[in-house]
Amino acid sequence: MTTTINEAADGLPDVRDAFAGKRILLTGATGFVAKVLLEKLIRTVPDVGRIVLLIRAGSHGDARARFEREVAASSVFDHLRAVRPAWLERFLAERVDCVTGEITAPGFGLAPARFAELARGVDVVVNAAASVDFREPLDEALAINTLSLRHVTAFARVASAPLVHVSTCYVNGYHRGEMREDVVAPAGSARDGIPRHRDGWYDVDALIASLQRKIERVRAKADGADPERLRRRLTDLGIAQAQRHGWNDTYTFTKWLGEQVALRAMHGHALTIVRPSIIESTLREPAPGWIEGVKVADAVILAYARGKTSFFPARREGIIDVIPVDLVANAIVLAGAEALSAGPGRRIYQCCSGSTNPLALGELIRLLQAESKRNWRKYDRLFHAEPKHDFRTVGEGTFRFFMGAFGIGATAWNGLRRLAGAPGALHALDKLRTTRLLALTFAFYAHPRYRFHNAGLLALAARFGEEARRLYSVDARLVDWEDYLCRIHMAGLNRYALRRRDAVPEEPAAAVATSGAAAAAGVDPLAAPASR
Repeated sequence: MTTTINEAADGLPDVRDAFAGKRILLTGATGFVAKVLLEKLIRTVPDVGRIVLLIRAGSHGDARARFEREVAASSVFDHLRAVRPAWLERFLAERVDCVTGEITAPGFGLAPARFAELARGVDVVVNAAASVDFREPLDEALAINTLSLRHVTAFARVASAPLVHVSTCYVNGYHRGEMREDVVAPAGSARDGIPRHRDGWYDVDALIASLQRKIERVRAKADGADPERLRRRLTDLGIAQAQRHGWNDTYTFTKWLGEQVALRAMHGHALTIVRPSIIESTLREPAPGWIEGVKVADAVILAYARGKTSFFPARREGIIDVIPVDLVANAIVLAGAEALSAGPGRRIYQCCSGSTNPLALGELIRLLQAESKRNWRKYDRLFHAEPKHDFRTVGEGTFRFFMGAFGIGATAWNGLRRLAGAPGALHALDKLRTTRLLALTFAFYAHPRYRFHNAGLLALAARFGEEARRLYSVDARLVDWEDYLCRIHMAGLNRYALRRRDAVPEEPAAAVATSGAAAAAGVDPLAAPASR
């Protein structure tokens, strides 16, 4: 029997035909982006051969048990459960395999024979695993975001399979201007010390070894110290090293290092790097506004909604690059379909909005604040009371001065209240701590000084043809920012990311945001909860 393959423009097969019968290895399946990607593949590519999920064992069982608890039960599948419940259950049971493995270990921690067997059964690798805490201890961030790429690329080479690696637009670090889909150079004072290979990537082996030596020295000095204190020292080391080399935080620095590891290891093989910008809730699929946890902008929204901050250092005229997560999943699908069809080569795509549908930070604030004041009662999990104050933005110098003055004033005032026996929580100090922590974590992203471009990704979508552009849209021009922010995203944040007020005790006021996003939610800034 002859099978007919439908071809799109430029000789590329239809996206669904490209994946038909193929076996996909997906890492990071418990994370935000990977869940949306998995749902999209299951719903739109029913003829896919198998989807193999490499999942770290959880505290309550192996990979399959963790999958059932954290992925299969997710509300991301609510649409499929409503329209095709039996089919979905059968698909998950018969065509989703779960392998217990550790991405940070050589051979994923598997026995050599099992590793080889797994590699023989895979046609394409999609690496969505990451730790996306902006201020994580350097050893942990380096392990998952950088060193793991040595193991992932080794697997892809053994499998003779293309690798699609999910990175971030913010590997561009401290650069300014127009950021295009290319290998990124370091921007820090030490950039001349990182050699560049003639084929484009940077040789980071010596830098990684240097970072590992610094980590060991910190550990040696902290011998017997409190584990939390050691963690803080390693966090400070990561920030210092990132900023020295040209990045704001440990997350983006280690993701850049990971790109260089992948570029070198996959030279002569098929490697696609997909770089999303700030990922937020879905635009359309599987349901408008679907989100998991509190992301970058949401941490500030949550703090404002709970009365824990009313101002923030920001550059209102800067373009803040937000992209709905379903567009990111679609970009990964297109990249995978191309990789399966186009052969060896290096491809870099940025999934972003800044160059085609720019959103100024001041406009984002205006829209969200207007919706908050107008319809705060609709968002019963987000707002516990009517917002009384405007959310103000100030320059960095003004912010530093004001925070210093506010800190002195708040401390003195609360000292007087204590001496006088005044009851109640130290609300002013809570606000001070919250605002400082938000600024420490997110101020860099609120002062955007470059614009991301994605001409290559849009051209790829065009090459797949009109039907693929409709089914796997990656074009941010589809986003009406007022409708998305004020109706889709706010409603999704309230419905999916937050618990009812009576479901859990109120979180401490000082714990609105952590180095990842919001301490109340304990999740990531750009893409997904830390996932392996």
